[in-house]
Amino acid sequence: MRDLGVGFGYVLKGQRWVAGHGRWFGFGLLPGLVTLVLYAGALIGLAYGADDLTAWATPFADDWSSPWLGLFRGFLTVLLFALGLFLAVVTFTAVTLLVGQPFYESLSEAVDRAEGGEVPESGLPFWRELWISARDSLRILVRVALYGVVLFALGFIPVVGQTVVPVIGFCVSGFFLAEELTAVALQRRGIALKERLVLLRGRRMLTLGFGVPLTLAFLVPLVAVFLMPGAVAGATLMARDLTAPEGEPGRTLDGGGDAATLSLGAVPKPGGAGRSETPGPGSR
Repeated sequence: MRDLGVGFGYVLKGQRWVAGHGRWFGFGLLPGLVTLVLYAGALIGLAYGADDLTAWATPFADDWSSPWLGLFRGFLTVLLFALGLFLAVVTFTAVTLLVGQPFYESLSEAVDRAEGGEVPESGLPFWRELWISARDSLRILVRVALYGVVLFALGFIPVVGQTVVPVIGFCVSGFFLAEELTAVALQRRGIALKERLVLLRGRRMLTLGFGVPLTLAFLVPLVAVFLMPGAVAGATLMARDLTAPEGEPGRTLDGGGDAATLSLGAVPKPGGAGRSETPGPGSR
């Protein structure tokens, strides 16, 4: 259970890091703001066109008498907009990370550089990195959708569906959100999606302690915009410790002499793919 607190510590550590590096905080805000504008425009367009879309999709109801026609199509319009809003919330983080690939790569590298040691680089062309990120994000979204269908069905079970199932849903969302955020740093270390999932499952409680609080906060896209730079910074710090060479002394949550020392160095690098750098004397 201690790992839950350690994972949440990375959330705080990442926010503190960007707060202390204001230029990077502003830099990291740009992708979220761009994505927010795009989503807002899409939702406004959906709100204006939902009536016409439901009328086009239900020609069989044209001859229905009042008030049934209005009630039926009004219900479908509300349902359509609710679905669009749900998809916006679910996909916002993935799309923001994709749009902000070069921004968050630079932010993650800055965190690595500030913490000491060499900065891992993938060595891949930008478009190749973008393709890998898009492909991995799609795979994660498919997994989340499959879990969502199962949990939605389980939600109809009395009592359990209204208590246990929502908790499991947040845990599933938190795990995959943590994967998406740590992917920025782990992909630079040459760790593929399958190996990243194995790595995070090996420290499941740590991953949930990091991902679940952010999932709850990210339910409001505007909040997600402002927390995203710190989330990427915190995920980079977590990725550094998860891929630390075996036997390396644990790092502290605040980078100083805090008593809450981590001991994550024993986590092996999956398949030997993860390259990790040992902090040098230049570490702050």
